[in-house]
Amino acid sequence: MQPTGGSVAAFVAQVTPAKRRRDAETLIALMSEVSGREPELWGTIIGFGSCHYRYPTGNEGDMPLIAFAPRKAASTLYVLDGTGEHPAELARLGPHTASVGCVYIKDLELVDQEVLRTLVHKAYAFTVGGGNDYARITVTG
Repeated sequence: MQPTGGSVAAFVAQVTPAKRRRDAETLIALMSEVSGREPELWGTIIGFGSCHYRYPTGNEGDMPLIAFAPRKAASTLYVLDGTGEHPAELARLGPHTASVGCVYIKDLELVDQEVLRTLVHKAYAFTVGGGNDYARITVTG
């Protein structure tokens, strides 16, 4: 995966429904603040910074340090250390669903903003910290 160079503002302006567009703007502000980086488009994903990952199997690739996607059904937050690493935050977050590496939020106004900030900060710290034995991560940008 690589940054596509598109305009984040133009992409967000076309996001529907309006609630998802509002949430995208909120997440951009939050992730910019946590990461100290500007948003970039990675296809339909809005990412901050970049890194190279390598699994013990030899599979490797590039990805943002932290990212989300404003999907029609929900905002998808990518939690690179896995949602299993955040049981306390997810228990207190508010209305959401989760998979192994993603948190899906239908309305950011209904979740605890401080818990969300903590979750984003911990996921970012994991990535810039180099990962773990399962995935080695090198910050590239």
